[in-house]
Amino acid sequence: MTCMAAAGAATPAVADSVPVGVPLDAVKTTLGVDTPRVATGVPVPVVGAPEAPRFHKGDLLPNPVLPVVPITTELGDTLVGTPVPNLLGDPKTDGEGTLEAPATRLLTRTPGAVVGAPLTMPDGSNYGIPNLTTPKLGLTAPEVIGTPAALLGLR
Repeated sequence: MTCMAAAGAATPAVADSVPVGVPLDAVKTTLGVDTPRVATGVPVPVVGAPEAPRFHKGDLLPNPVLPVVPITTELGDTLVGTPVPNLLGDPKTDGEGTLEAPATRLLTRTPGAVVGAPLTMPDGSNYGIPNLTTPKLGLTAPEVIGTPAALLGLR
């Protein structure tokens, strides 16, 4: 017996980040102190298709030889809250300090390798034989693109 999905049925969505609560209850029961609350999202990186190398006029090899690979992810919502006792020297002024960071989209690109051949293009003045040249070797810079933000508060 085969099972077929109905037309128009929803497909499972891929999560951008997985919410995680950090369990610190054991510290509170063991040491008897108030512990911070920590909740965040673990990023799930998604690897994109490598960027195609391009040929440039006058080069025998494409650039970059080792292609650049884009990786996207989402830095999940993060909340850290901790009790702040006796803020002004009085127990009535107990409060809580918080650090909140909203979810942020992040794009990275891996470095690529640029390699040049030790030969030039065929030289017409040398009967079509390529000349020797110093090969070039290098790496393209990795990129990180995003706009993370955070809000520090005291209640």
